Amino acid sequence: MLNQVILVGRLTKNPDLRYTADGVPYCFVTMAVSRDFRSQNGEVQSDFITVTLWRKNAESTAQRCQKGTMVAVKGRIQTRSYEKEQNQKIYVTEVAVEQIKFLSHLISVNV
Repeated sequence: MLNQVILVGRLTKNPDLRYTADGVPYCFVTMAVSRDFRSQNGEVQSDFITVTLWRKNAESTAQRCQKGTMVAVKGRIQTRSYEKEQNQKIYVTEVAVEQIKFLSHLISVNV
């Protein structure tokens, strides 16, 4: 079986570094990933995908990235759940990042 995802996109907000009770760093960020086609109006459409980073990946992302930073991530899709008030079960599907590359410094614009 294979569960592997590679995404290239821009962060939609600044990373918020947090720590578990055991002191393990983590952060959740949302990436805007453009689709290969345009709408009928000619607009580029994007998907907004939540990615989870742990340990060194989380720390590096929090230090080096901000809203709009272009990154490439490699990871796997995972689904988790938690209970909200009134025993309402919430399911979350996200990409658990195994590798991240910071691309904004590689992008150049020719005028």
